[in-house]
Amino acid sequence: MIYLDFEKPLAEIEGKAEELRAMARQSEGMDVSKEAEALDRKAETALRDMYKGLSAWQKCQVARHPDRPHCRDYIEALFTEYTPLAGDRAFADDHAVMGGLARFNDRPIMVIGHEKGNDTKSRIERNFGMARPEGYRKAIRLMDLADRFGLPVITLVDTPGAYPGKGAEERGQAEAIARSTEKCLSLGVPLISVVIGEGGSGGAVAFATANRIAMLEHSVYSVISPEGCASILWKDADKMREAAEALRLTAQDLQKLGLIDRIVNEPVGGAQRAPKEAIDAVGKAIEAMLKDLSGKKRDAIIKDRREKFLSMGAKGLAA
Repeated sequence: MIYLDFEKPLAEIEGKAEELRAMARQSEGMDVSKEAEALDRKAETALRDMYKGLSAWQKCQVARHPDRPHCRDYIEALFTEYTPLAGDRAFADDHAVMGGLARFNDRPIMVIGHEKGNDTKSRIERNFGMARPEGYRKAIRLMDLADRFGLPVITLVDTPGAYPGKGAEERGQAEAIARSTEKCLSLGVPLISVVIGEGGSGGAVAFATANRIAMLEHSVYSVISPEGCASILWKDADKMREAAEALRLTAQDLQKLGLIDRIVNEPVGGAQRAPKEAIDAVGKAIEAMLKDLSGKKRDAIIKDRREKFLSMGAKGLAA
């Protein structure tokens, strides 16, 4: 278990319980079950209390937890007959973006998402989920294919943002993000998006300009990272806690502002503590959102999405 900074008190309790059990395994006849169970109950209570009132910055930390289920985990668990499609047919295949044809509850769909990787090797290969222009152009190609064959599109968002490297800029990063966002808006098929971790800047918007947007309870979605915001506004990246609060990037804030449609509850302690439970909850949310859009004709789907985004901000201003 990897513990976040604010989880250190919990780490001590769970560590003591594990030490007791280790001692019992080494000493025959030693019974520590009652003491260990008492520590387990104390840890469970501490965990619940801790996650009841997370600050915006703490939610950022949870959203970035390396053990949270990633796009690949969701695809393997929720979709069948997944057939990956690679490349943008222009430059290369970007491994930070994965996608392909699949079935969701036996319904043919197109699934696209950011993949961060789960160890050092895969994280480097996936560029930590930061897509290059070819990644967004691959997504556009897959969305075009889905539109042509009338397949709903499901996107799983988990990125710190689009990759800001020199090569990416030379190959038209901003244009690729804009084209991907434009493609989302023009699709005549249902587009469902779920922020499963980080939703960073235009890198996330390029996948999440959807008919229905859901966020996991402890995920975040913002125009810039708290560290980047703090560096610009206060010239001090250490003010990321203040920036996180000011950005109103939590799922709860964004639902109040009318920017997202649904919050998917996570297991106590975050998706990283019970990945299967979190993935199942996302699956139920996707099913409900698809059902909400089923039967709508092409023009109605495009109009629904357009009106959704044109009305954004009105609810927040009224509040």
